[in-house]
Amino acid sequence: MNPQLFFAFLLVSISLACTPGVDWAYSISAGLRQRSFVPAVAGLCGGYVIHTLLMAAGLAALLAGVPGLLSWLTVAGAAYLLWLGASTIRSWRGASFSADAGVVHSGNQLRTFLQGVGTSGINPKGLLFFVALVPQFVSPDASLPVPVQSGLLGMTFVVMAGLVYTGVALTSRKLLASRPGAARVVTLSSGIIMVGLGVVLLSEQIIPLVATHI
Repeated sequence: MNPQLFFAFLLVSISLACTPGVDWAYSISAGLRQRSFVPAVAGLCGGYVIHTLLMAAGLAALLAGVPGLLSWLTVAGAAYLLWLGASTIRSWRGASFSADAGVVHSGNQLRTFLQGVGTSGINPKGLLFFVALVPQFVSPDASLPVPVQSGLLGMTFVVMAGLVYTGVALTSRKLLASRPGAARVVTLSSGIIMVGLGVVLLSEQIIPLVATHI
């Protein structure tokens, strides 16, 4: 691979992963509600692994080339964020983290992981990132085939995102462990962010549709 292109992509990946958004909100809220934040971070990374596989297989470009299908995906992603955000808001009063917190059962860990996969995997913004941005850092003259380069770039973003989200969860946990009031505020804020992003995604689909019928 082209070293300069790879380094540039590395910087872009770190910058995007460090940008607060729904992934940050989910990492923080799940970390405060569960003893371990690992399933949440692993789930978020798992969603981006799915995007990477789709991109390497050429399916992501196919989805981007079918406006109707991408619109339905956006609506599904918005509905999921609204549901997840509402669930987080409902649990804000009991948000805390302490050494004597209840034991997290494997079923809850699996649910947290799957919700993380859904949060990043069904997010059309993440899909568009892989479709629109990653190909710009692929060199057709490199010795590696284009699908392999795409896969390596995608996994590089997954690793960067995993490191950043782990740092976010650890930092927030240390800061909020002895501050149950702040933990509740952050959890409520995280839920509101998820709902807000869901509303924005829906409006991006509904407003143009309404405008065409006026």
